[in-house]
Amino acid sequence: MLTVITFLPVIGALGMLIFMRGRPSAYKTTALVTSIVTLGVAIYAAAGFDAGSGEFQYVENHSWIASLGISYHLGIDGISLLLVLLTTVLTVVAILGSWNSIKDRGLAFFISLLVLETGMLGVFVSMDLFLFYVFWEVQLIPMYFIIGLWGGARRVYAAIKFFLFTFVGSVLMLVAILAVVWWYAKNGGRLTFDILELQKAGFSGSLAIWSFIAFFVAFAIKVPMFPVHTWLPDAHTEAPAGGSIILAGVLLKLGAYGMLRFSIPMFPAALAECLPWLLGLSVVGILYGAW
Repeated sequence: MLTVITFLPVIGALGMLIFMRGRPSAYKTTALVTSIVTLGVAIYAAAGFDAGSGEFQYVENHSWIASLGISYHLGIDGISLLLVLLTTVLTVVAILGSWNSIKDRGLAFFISLLVLETGMLGVFVSMDLFLFYVFWEVQLIPMYFIIGLWGGARRVYAAIKFFLFTFVGSVLMLVAILAVVWWYAKNGGRLTFDILELQKAGFSGSLAIWSFIAFFVAFAIKVPMFPVHTWLPDAHTEAPAGGSIILAGVLLKLGAYGMLRFSIPMFPAALAECLPWLLGLSVVGILYGAW
């Protein structure tokens, strides 16, 4: 079921690209219907979700690149379920909000929205770090184009700034992912990117500290937290309405989700050591924002 929810938007986008060039009413309707059906499947999944269980549900786990310990592993818990529902609801809203406002290259715009939806949903349901990183990068690309092609007067500047900030965070995250996977395999574990298995590894010492910092910076940029927040005003100001809806409603949640899913459970000892600094940054952010 999670595979259907995740990839249905990109399948709709592929159909639009192949069959609906030069037919605005057709590709707009297809984008809307695809997003509504995706929302319907997500609601169906929510209706069957056991809220009394703390386990991941609707789990799909298949070997993908066995030699590297990479698997196609999906699952949702209470946190990710709510974010999946939020994503599917706001994608419908973004498509409706862009129905008449996007005049130029409309097919590319609505395809970008659907590809973006797949990227965001993939982030929330991935249970493999490599798969998570792939989806994390996928959602970056269409948002870059949404801002850069359909934004306001300073759209190119805002899009490049958004990309550079997020790309730096992605590089730090990739380094941290490779570091923890290598350490786990070297110290008696197997070569794996499985999130649940790595969370039980008990990372400590300098590896845990630096990996925690790398993950935290990547997620802090996405939140965004002070002082890596400066891309957000430009992106919000220049993005079209549909893009701004997704940016505020879902993309900024990816950072907080990453902290809850990775930074806290994977590196609890490092979190305890860094907590005074994190609290200090949070207080500064609150006061700075108020000012």
